Amino acid sequence: MTTYEREIYAVITTSNEHLTVEQIFAEVRKTYPRVVLATIYNNVNKLCKAGLIRRVSVEGIPDRYDRIQKHDHLVCRRCGELADITFEDLTASLRETVGDTFLSYDLKVFYLCPRCRKK
Repeated sequence: MTTYEREIYAVITTSNEHLTVEQIFAEVRKTYPRVVLATIYNNVNKLCKAGLIRRVSVEGIPDRYDRIQKHDHLVCRRCGELADITFEDLTASLRETVGDTFLSYDLKVFYLCPRCRKK
């Protein structure tokens, strides 16, 4: 792993938030002020491809990046806030339905967050 890959990995896996590339860039610049945004994009893509982090894509909001640990997400339809949640593991049920070709799943539950419900 390169120096930048290690730093990006550390930023993502120690964060309690779901960071965008721009937020990751801002954090990495605190340690490496000469880093450029393209380097962050390239390394985030390499880390995703290697299966070390995961991309959380939701239509209408920038991609966010997250640790690999098994968990699911609540997504607010109004403000786009992402929150972690853990549901019962569906792997066995999906394998039974889909078969051995099943690789993984990414569960997102859409709702209105408490702040948006108050509005």
